[in-house]
Amino acid sequence: MNYVSVENLTKSYGIQPLFKRINFNINEGDRIALIARNGVGKSTLLRILSGKEVPDSGTAKIHKDVHLVLFEQDPQFIESATVTQNLFNQKHPTMKAISNYEMAMETEDEDLITNAIMEMEENNAWDFESKVKTILTQLNIHHLEQPVSKLSGGQRKRVSLAKTLIQIGFEPKHVLLLMDEPTNHLDLNMIEWLENYLAQEKVTLLLVSHDRYFLESVTDEIWELERENLYRYKGDYENYLEKKAARIESELASIDKAKNTFRKELEWMRKQPKARTTKSKSRQDNFYEVEARAKQKIDDSNLQLDMKMTRLGGKIIEAKKVYKSYGELIVLKGFDYTFSKGERIGIVGKNGVGKSTFLQILQGITEPDSGKINVGDTIVFGHFSQEGLVYKKDMRVIEYLKTFAEQFPLASGGSLNAAQFLELFLFTPDKQYIYLSALSGGEKKRLQLLTILFKNPNFLILDEPTNDLDLPTLAVLEQFLIDFAGCVLLVSHDRYFMDKLVDHLFIFEGDGVIRDYPGNYTQYRILEKSNQSLASLSSDITSSKEFDTKKVAPENGIPTATVVNKKATEKMTFKEKHELDTLNKTMPELESKKQVLTNQLNEANLDYNEIIKLSEQLGALNNELEAAELRWLELSEKQQA
Repeated sequence: MNYVSVENLTKSYGIQPLFKRINFNINEGDRIALIARNGVGKSTLLRILSGKEVPDSGTAKIHKDVHLVLFEQDPQFIESATVTQNLFNQKHPTMKAISNYEMAMETEDEDLITNAIMEMEENNAWDFESKVKTILTQLNIHHLEQPVSKLSGGQRKRVSLAKTLIQIGFEPKHVLLLMDEPTNHLDLNMIEWLENYLAQEKVTLLLVSHDRYFLESVTDEIWELERENLYRYKGDYENYLEKKAARIESELASIDKAKNTFRKELEWMRKQPKARTTKSKSRQDNFYEVEARAKQKIDDSNLQLDMKMTRLGGKIIEAKKVYKSYGELIVLKGFDYTFSKGERIGIVGKNGVGKSTFLQILQGITEPDSGKINVGDTIVFGHFSQEGLVYKKDMRVIEYLKTFAEQFPLASGGSLNAAQFLELFLFTPDKQYIYLSALSGGEKKRLQLLTILFKNPNFLILDEPTNDLDLPTLAVLEQFLIDFAGCVLLVSHDRYFMDKLVDHLFIFEGDGVIRDYPGNYTQYRILEKSNQSLASLSSDITSSKEFDTKKVAPENGIPTATVVNKKATEKMTFKEKHELDTLNKTMPELESKKQVLTNQLNEANLDYNEIIKLSEQLGALNNELEAAELRWLELSEKQQA
């Protein structure tokens, strides 16, 4: 069944076209990821499809039996109404029954609860109420009777997401779900739950997301808005990158060919008399078509990061028996750790356990209740915070940058003036003179990153840096951080981003407990899901380190701060270092081979002998990969010692 038919759709803002005469169809069961640079029109396209914006020209037809549900980045609520009132459509009897039940349970009034239970039974609402309860619990939504106006930005986003998921459960069979960055403001557990939820729901989906693991899990086709056109790619993100590279190469070759033809045709045009025959007139018309092709520009420019880093001294940061609490919330309980040169640490934990407070304590922004943070004399912090770009008054972009300095040093030597430096961060001359308030979310993030890197930091603290950044910018930032010689402390809900960058994790478990895990996030989650105790894992980690027995312990006698000073009892040999480097290269290759075999086994029309052969190969490969992963964990533990 065809859900959406779009023909010759065009939209511009001012003189800037977002997309021009694009055509596409969305059919039942399609699961599409829509990606593009910031400001190209992803959100605008979703709003046009939902009827909230009007195109300049063209048509977008939605099938009459299709119910369209839009999840936006900036949710709209009835501010004076409660969370419950905003969540449920009171016109639907089942939703009304659930709403009354939830409100009754908040009041604990026996008469109200009894009446609400009777209403639930009359409308057969218990099954869906269980589903609603799961959604609210997984998204950490409580206190349903408070006004929406009292919610934080993150809470509002989660309530809006819950409303969307509840809504699609009540709608008719044919639902088209449009989602604009649904993973922003969700912690890692919430993202994984949403991933599984959408994968199981029978819903047609058009999704805007920069979370590559998320879009790979829930979509099977990638559409890209670029240079006013829409390009479509079947398959996963890796396939999209390969096919896009091939497309650009083909386009460049076509432009080169057109340029050669254009030069010849231009020479012919100059030699022709003013009075033209029918034959020469036809060639003249063709000339202008060739000229247009020859003058095409493939703008594949990316953010450039070439910042100079302040030299690191011998001492980095030492944390000695640090305690911090806010009332009943315990953030740190005897935290004791010595940071090393070049460490790349990911920070994982639910929202509200104190991750941001921990980062502030390290920088001296917030004082601990007790204990010490000794920072080396050469340390220069670069803090990318969640609060975003901070400015006291609105001003033009270039004026704002000049409040920091007129010249900016580069790692390769020399310096750039403010305008040149802004161009490295994709701020074209016309963008440099617009006001800060007029920048998009992604542009503000880029400008924030620029002002941080200007300080030449050698200890980067990145608190959710990926929100609002487009995929091309993320790829460049990833490569910069991979090459960065200083220390990196990273809080991110982007699992792909974290997996590429961190060596080990600080896992905030709450109540001041922080565990050190020697690996990336995906490895940690695999281990956790295999029902192995994280506590026993921590004991393995600390077995190669000197444990400080003087730590304050709770009543059961178990030390609460499991991250300790790193004093190696056994150093890695050169041979082991070489083996670890080899494993880092071979394990992704083994994963790729495993995926190929799995895809082959899933193909139809395989005969019995082929199935047996492929199954045996896959079994042998799984054993090889398992052995490699175990050895990798052993060597990684020794490396961290």
